[in-house]
Amino acid sequence: MGEAMDCRGVDLSGAEIRGDLEGRNPPIFLPRQPAASPLVALDIGGTLIKLVYTASCEGGGAGAELRFAKFERRRLQECFDFIRAKGLLGCNGTRSGKENVPLKATGGGAYKFSDDFREKLGVCLDKLDEMDSVVSGANFLLQNIPGAAFTHMNGQRNPVDVSPNNLFPYLLVNIGSGVSILKVTGNRKFERVTGTHIGGGTMFGLAKLLTGCKSYDEFLQLSQKGDNFVLDLIVKDICGELVCQKQGLSTSTLASSFGKVITSKKRLTDYKPEDLASTLLSAFTYNIAQIAFLVASLLGLRRVFFGGSYIRGHKSTMENISFAIDFWSQSQMQAVFLRHEGYLGALGALMSYGDLSGENLTLEESKEKEPHHESAAPVDGILSDEENDSNIFPYLLVNIGSGVSMIEVIGKGKFERIIGSHLGGGTILGLARLLTGCSSYEEFLELSQRGNNLSVDLTVGDIYGEEGYPKIGLPASTTAASFGKVNSSKLSDYKIEDLAAALLNSFTYNIGQIAYFVANLSGLKRIFFRGAYVCGHEKTMDKISRSLKYCLSMAAMMASEGRGWESLRSKGEVQTTFLCHEGFLGTLGAFWSYENMGIDSLAAHEVIREVLLGAPYTGQFPSLPVTEQQENGENNTLEGEIESLRNNNAALKAEVERLQSENAELRAKLRGATL
Repeated sequence: MGEAMDCRGVDLSGAEIRGDLEGRNPPIFLPRQPAASPLVALDIGGTLIKLVYTASCEGGGAGAELRFAKFERRRLQECFDFIRAKGLLGCNGTRSGKENVPLKATGGGAYKFSDDFREKLGVCLDKLDEMDSVVSGANFLLQNIPGAAFTHMNGQRNPVDVSPNNLFPYLLVNIGSGVSILKVTGNRKFERVTGTHIGGGTMFGLAKLLTGCKSYDEFLQLSQKGDNFVLDLIVKDICGELVCQKQGLSTSTLASSFGKVITSKKRLTDYKPEDLASTLLSAFTYNIAQIAFLVASLLGLRRVFFGGSYIRGHKSTMENISFAIDFWSQSQMQAVFLRHEGYLGALGALMSYGDLSGENLTLEESKEKEPHHESAAPVDGILSDEENDSNIFPYLLVNIGSGVSMIEVIGKGKFERIIGSHLGGGTILGLARLLTGCSSYEEFLELSQRGNNLSVDLTVGDIYGEEGYPKIGLPASTTAASFGKVNSSKLSDYKIEDLAAALLNSFTYNIGQIAYFVANLSGLKRIFFRGAYVCGHEKTMDKISRSLKYCLSMAAMMASEGRGWESLRSKGEVQTTFLCHEGFLGTLGAFWSYENMGIDSLAAHEVIREVLLGAPYTGQFPSLPVTEQQENGENNTLEGEIESLRNNNAALKAEVERLQSENAELRAKLRGATL
């Protein structure tokens, strides 16, 4: 069967949003677009199918409307039925006899389900590159649709007037099953600079297991009614209100998502689904925003647009992202959202109708034109160079406790906290206790060693097929979305070993990736990791090392092709070392101690507790001012606070004495070995 050349296009003259401007995905009116010949385009992603089509205007009249629909990918038949019911096949506008104008489609599923469309609908798919389509869709909205961009902060939604003449460059953060982050410099000019596999698929997968929800919309509704403080560890829980006041810290600052679970005797069934949902949403939306902020800072971009099917115009999602971007950038950046944000790929595919330039690469063409790369998957080993006291500074110290703190050490006794993350050891163990029932971190690690994360993690190969996505250097084995393969809401349908393996894989990679970005942003080439959740645990150290090597290999690949971050190209490799305790022997025999690293005061006193705090406020409501009644209550509890601080101080002193004893023993052994 031959294919006809498709000369139809989309006339965007006078395009505008119609209907309820505050509603979800209202139609876009195209006054000069003929309605007699319908157009349809699809974006078949890892979990959802997004469909955009033209149709006659309601109530008649000239022109046409762009309309929107979505389906779960596992319910492909529903999509077929919808296309038939709406008359969108209609020979797709022009087919007659043996002519067959192909259906425009993008996303990995366009390749994977091509045969299904041919068998069920009798149409072939014109498969377009996903990143090209997403960028084309975003540019279409920003350049042609008034009111397409807006901010959402402090409960207020405000339109953003974007001038087409002053649009580029910008950062586009596309939140699908995973997250892709692209630097857009013009029409059809962009580069995918990085991404993370902790995305919408992760939230939804874990939400199914923890809350039993059946749909993502149900999860979002649950989160609106929950209280994340039930499970999250905040600053007040660590330091107490008295220390917070002395240090000028907000008591509601998030320290560790799911951190309270590790000291609780509650089981999963003892928690409300609403509280679990609220905790999941805050944990992962803040994490996505933090990575976006770091990447935008590295690239020198102030304009950050968020799109993707997992935003869905949800107020708390947008509020969390906006607050986090504003918090970390000190109000120098704004998070901007898009109407129809979940349909960027489908819109971009629709725009390709009538494009005779040949600039829209198909998926097959992109695979043919891209040079072959060896797999960028992490490899074994820890980067190391020989160091001594004179050239150790400056370096990045990453302390992994319940949360993660990242501290720049520039000399002996000279250090400053740069940033932190609320997804730390407390998050890993907290989720592990809920999902697997393990009682300790050691038990969790043992479970993870026997598990296979690919049983629940969605890979690039699951989306695109066995060839992966070579255009952006992603082999089939790359994780696309942690927990993205979870389809069942029954926790018993999954092995606890596999869940443990997926948890360790996702969060250790996230810590390594953020540390890599922070080190480069600060111009630091050395990273030291310490903390109870990493040191002495070979599996954890190996995973973090692999994540850093993966980041390095991807940056090197992009630099070799003349694309990617110019700011990273000159910085070279980042050395990674793990400090298991004072006196740790480096891989080349260097003797590390807290003293010669310049952090003896940091390790010996409560400074760590004062600087480990990483993420912004994550409660449902703003902090309230202290009332007179609260002040009286504080006087009554002051004595208890002081006693608690004394106990903590005694415990820390005992720990210092233990470490000093170990240090003396190791020094003695070292002297004996050199005689």
